[in-house]
Amino acid sequence: MQFPITRMRRLRKNAQIRKILNETYLNKEDFIYPLFIKEELKDGEKEAIKTMPGQYRYSLNDAVIEAQKLEEKGLCSVILFGMPAKKDEYGSAAYDDEGIVQRAVGLLKDETNLIIITDVCLCQYTSHGHCGIIKDDQILNDESLDYISRVALSHAQAGADIIAPSDMMDGRVMAIRETLDENGFHDSLIMSYAAKFASSFYAPFREAVSSSPSFGDRKTYQMNPSNTSEALREAEMDLVEGADIIMVKPAISYLDIIKQIKIKFNVPTAAYQVSGEYSMLKAGIDAGYLTQDSIYESLLSIKRAGADLIISHFAPEFLENKE
Repeated sequence: MQFPITRMRRLRKNAQIRKILNETYLNKEDFIYPLFIKEELKDGEKEAIKTMPGQYRYSLNDAVIEAQKLEEKGLCSVILFGMPAKKDEYGSAAYDDEGIVQRAVGLLKDETNLIIITDVCLCQYTSHGHCGIIKDDQILNDESLDYISRVALSHAQAGADIIAPSDMMDGRVMAIRETLDENGFHDSLIMSYAAKFASSFYAPFREAVSSSPSFGDRKTYQMNPSNTSEALREAEMDLVEGADIIMVKPAISYLDIIKQIKIKFNVPTAAYQVSGEYSMLKAGIDAGYLTQDSIYESLLSIKRAGADLIISHFAPEFLENKE
């Protein structure tokens, strides 16, 4: 059919028509909110994150209070990032049973009905800021797997519902799955940062959690932003190794990757709208170059690309406006 018989504008003629013909919807349960919990903070001492306007580092109890407020507005899931009081070469605070994340998981499970996801990595906990164990300025893949698995197990033992390894070491999903299963945690889900690109959009996050590497960069283990086929291989390998949910990070600049992973594998798919994407939009809005509608549009694009779950610092704003 062609014009004038077919007039596409008939499908958009008023708000009610546009609403009933929506193809993509954002729902409260789609969102996962990142919580930054700093061990050294006392109750009531939340710290503003300069590079991420509107975001904070929380004390343990204040993080729980914030989570409860968001749960009342319809939030279903949080992902936890810990900042320990002390760091060392092996990131031992990351797998300490009394570590900040482990204690946060326990308290959140007691005080909320939220799904608790934990980021599993060493970068915030190591003195050198890399995501694995190092020797002679080289990141050791296989040696790192033992430590990463210990972190994952400690989170599961604390009560985490979903373990989310973000280190990008080869084989870490299999190592974590085997460790969890051997210790009776067959039902603990793994949400793998499968396609995690070496992106410049992580800069605000690294300031937020003090995780910048002390030497070199992460390009030997995070993915080349140029590569699509490699991202599909990474996702496939993680699924074979036991991942239950596949994640793409960042989100807005990698919508094509989200789409292709969803089409190819048709498994639960998550995307992380990262700190730089958040801060970029906030800066544009604050400068008057963009409107608040740009937030919704960015989130909608991620869902439209195929993400079932969206990790976003904009979750509170979406929940507020959805009411």
